Amino acid sequence: MSFFRDLRLAFHSLMHSKSLAAVVILTLALGIGANAAIFTLVRGVLLKPLVNRDENRLVYIRQSAPSGGQDNTTFSVPEIKDIEGSVRSVSEFGDFSTMDFTMIGLGEPRVVHGGVVSGNYFDVMGLRPVLGRLVGPQDEGADAPGVIVLTHRFWSAVYKKDPNVMGKTVRLSSLGDRSATVVGVLEPSVPYPAETEIIGNLVISPHHLSATMVTGRIHRMTELFGKLAPGATLDQARTELRTVYASMEKDHADAYPDNGGYRIEARMLRDQITSGARTVLLVLLAASGLVFIIACSNVANLILARTVRREGELSIRAAMGASTWTLRRMLLAESLLLCCAGAAIGVIIAQPLVTILARYASRFSVRALDLTVDFSLLWVGVALAIVAAVTLAFVPRLPSANASNGMNLASGSVRITSSTGRQRAFAVTQIAASFVLLAGASVLITTLIALQTTQTGFDTRRVLVVDVPAPSDGRTPQQVVDFYKESVRQIDALPGVTDTAVGMIAPWRDAGGGFGIGLQFSGDGHVHDKDDPRALWRTISPGFFTSLGVPIIAGRDFNALDDQNGEPVVIVSATLARQMFPGQDAINRHVYWTDPVLEFATGSAAEKARLTSPQRIIGVAADMDDEHIVPVPTATIYGSLADGGMFGGHVFIHTTGNPYSLVTPVTKIIRDMAADEPVENAATLEDIRAKVLAPDRLNSLVFGVFAAVALLIAVVGVAGVLAFSVSARTREFGIRLALGSQPKSLLRGVVAEGVVIAAVGVLAGAAFGLVVVRVAGSYFGDLKMPGALPVIVSAFVLLGAAVVASMLPAARAARVDVMQALRSE
Repeated sequence: MSFFRDLRLAFHSLMHSKSLAAVVILTLALGIGANAAIFTLVRGVLLKPLVNRDENRLVYIRQSAPSGGQDNTTFSVPEIKDIEGSVRSVSEFGDFSTMDFTMIGLGEPRVVHGGVVSGNYFDVMGLRPVLGRLVGPQDEGADAPGVIVLTHRFWSAVYKKDPNVMGKTVRLSSLGDRSATVVGVLEPSVPYPAETEIIGNLVISPHHLSATMVTGRIHRMTELFGKLAPGATLDQARTELRTVYASMEKDHADAYPDNGGYRIEARMLRDQITSGARTVLLVLLAASGLVFIIACSNVANLILARTVRREGELSIRAAMGASTWTLRRMLLAESLLLCCAGAAIGVIIAQPLVTILARYASRFSVRALDLTVDFSLLWVGVALAIVAAVTLAFVPRLPSANASNGMNLASGSVRITSSTGRQRAFAVTQIAASFVLLAGASVLITTLIALQTTQTGFDTRRVLVVDVPAPSDGRTPQQVVDFYKESVRQIDALPGVTDTAVGMIAPWRDAGGGFGIGLQFSGDGHVHDKDDPRALWRTISPGFFTSLGVPIIAGRDFNALDDQNGEPVVIVSATLARQMFPGQDAINRHVYWTDPVLEFATGSAAEKARLTSPQRIIGVAADMDDEHIVPVPTATIYGSLADGGMFGGHVFIHTTGNPYSLVTPVTKIIRDMAADEPVENAATLEDIRAKVLAPDRLNSLVFGVFAAVALLIAVVGVAGVLAFSVSARTREFGIRLALGSQPKSLLRGVVAEGVVIAAVGVLAGAAFGLVVVRVAGSYFGDLKMPGALPVIVSAFVLLGAAVVASMLPAARAARVDVMQALRSE
C-alpha cells in the first residue's frame, strides 16, 4: 500500500511541474512509440510463423551460377527429376514456374502474373483454400482440364471477394491459348517465389507440356521446394543434394560449364522469405533503439535538473529518517507515472506508424502487406516504459542522512553536486547516437540524390509507355506484326504525338526480363566457343530510338525495305560494337546468336534457322541501359519487329503535350482493333523510374525522420544542460562581470562549452558507428562504411546545432545582473 501512496504523492508533485512533465511524457512517447512500431514490424515479418503447415520442414532449393552472374538459374524439368529420384532426406517436392498470361473472361481483359505448379505443390507447401479447392494430384497430366486458383490478395483487390467467380471459365494466353476454370481461392499467405495473381496446373501453359520443357536440361525456369523427411535435418538435405548435384554435373558436363560456377543450396523456407527484409528491419530496429536511448538521455537530464532543484527537500526527508530506498522509491513512482503516460501516448502514435512502416517494409518483404496491430504492441510499450522508469529512478544521486547534517537545510538554495557532470555525459550520449543516425540518413540521401540526378541517356519526361501484349486471338506472327504497325500508324496521327514505336521491354519496370543476363553470341572475326560473350536481346519497331530520344551514331534505323529484302538485319549498341569490332567500322559486319538455350525456341525449323543465322549490322545506337537506374555499358542487339519474337509488347509514344492525355484515345484505338486486348500500366518513363526509386526514397525518408527526431531531442538536451549550467553558475558569472569580464567573453565560453559537448559526442558516435559497422558487416554483407562526405556533413550539422542550442543559455549568461547574482547565495 505504501507504494500506492508514493504514486499518489508523485502525481501531486508532478502536477506542480506541469511543463516538465509534459516535455518528459512527449519525449518518451516518441521513443517508446517508434520502438513499439518497429518491434511490431520485425515480429510480423521476421518472427511470426508462416501460415504454411509443417513450416519447420519446408525448404527452398536453389541452383545458381555466381561466376556467370546468375544468383538464381532456377531448374529444368530433367534436373528436378534427377533430384526427386535420388534425394531421400527430402520426402516431397513441389515445383513452381512463373509466367505472364493474358486473361480474358473474368472482368476486364488483363495481363496477370501467373504461377504454374505441379499437382502436389499445395500439399507440399501446406496451404489451404478459403473458397473451393486448390490444384491437386487430380489436375496432373496433359489430359487434365485447365484449372486456376486466385490468390487471396488478387481476389480481394480486384473482385472484392466476390464468391461468384467460382466456376467461371477464362481464356489464358502465353505462348499459346488455353481455357481454364476458376476452382478456388488461396488462403492469405506469403506469395513466394513471386507475387502472382493466379496459380494453375501445367495444362494452362502449352509451353510446359512441350518437348523442349520436358526434355531440355538447360531450359531452366522452375523453382523447387521440398519438405524434409521426418527426422531429417537441413544439413543432411544439403549434403545429399550436393552429392546428387555432383553426379548431375559429371553426367551432363555440357549443361554446367566451368565458367558458370554452378552450385546447389537449400535453406529453410522461412529464412528465404525473410532474407530480403532482415538487414533493413534490423537496421531500422537499431535506429529506433538509438532514438529510445536519446529520449531516455534527454529525460534523464530533465530528471537530474529537477532532482538538484529538490536537493533541499530530499535532504530534509533524509534528515528526518527517510532511507535511501524510500527516496529512491519516491523517484521510481514519479518515473513510472511519467513513463506509463509516455507509453500510452507512444502506443497510440505507434498504431498509424505501423501502417506507414508496413508499406515501407513491403518493398523488401511481402509479409509486411498483411501486418496487423495486435497486443504485442501494448506489451512492448509497457516493457519499454518499465525499463525507462527504472533507469530514470536510479539516475540521480541521493543525499544521505549523514550528509544532510552539514547542509543549511533552511536555506532552500540549490547546491551543485556531480549532477552537472552526469548531465554532460547524457548530452554526449544523445549527440553520439544522433550522429550515428544522421550519418546513416546522410548516406541514404546522398545515394538517392546521385540516383535521381543520373542521366539515363534518353527522354523520360515526354515518353508514355503503354503495355499492349501481343494479341492472343489466334493471329499469325505476321498478323501480330501488322497489328502493331497499324497501331503505330493510328497513334502517330493523334494530336501532339511526334513519334510512336513498339518495343519488347519497358525500361526499369521489366528489369530482368528478356532472358535476364542476356544470350551468348558471336560475330565476324571471332571463333565460337562455350565462353562466347553475352548480349541483351531486344525486339523493336522502326522509330524506337527516335521515340526515346536515343541517337543512332552510325548507320541507320530499321525501315520498310528491310521487311521486303528478307535479309536478317540488326542494330547494336555502341558498347557491343567496340567490344566485337575494336577500332573498326561495325556497319555491314555480322553477329549471330550462339546460346544453346535457343534450341528450345518456338516456331518452325526455318524460323529457328533464321534466328541463329548471321545478321547484318545496319546501325550502331548509343547505349541504352533499360535494366539499371545508374546506366552501365551495355551490350545489346536490337532485332526488327518484322522478324517476330515479340514477347511482352509495349507502345512508346513521344509527345509534345501532356502524355497522360493520350491514354484514352490510345486505348480506344487498340480496343477498336482488338476488343479483348489488354491496355494497361500507362506511365511516363519518368514515373516508371520514380516508382523503381521508391524504396530508396522511402529509405531516405524513414531514416531521415529518425535522424531529425534524434537531432531535435539532442539539441533540446544540449540546451537544457547549458541552461542548467548557467543557472547554477549565476553567482560565478556575477563575480566575473564585477571583476571586469566582458559579456561577450561569457557568451563565447558558454557556446564553447556546447561545442565541446557536441564535439565529444561526434567523436564518440564516430567510434561507436565504426565498431557497429565492422561487427555488423561480418553478419550482413551489404553493410558498408559511409563515405567521407556524409560523415563530415553530419558532424557539421551537429556542431552547428550545438552552437544554435547554446545561444539562448549563452545570451542569458551575458545578461546576468551583477548585484542580483551576488545576492543569490
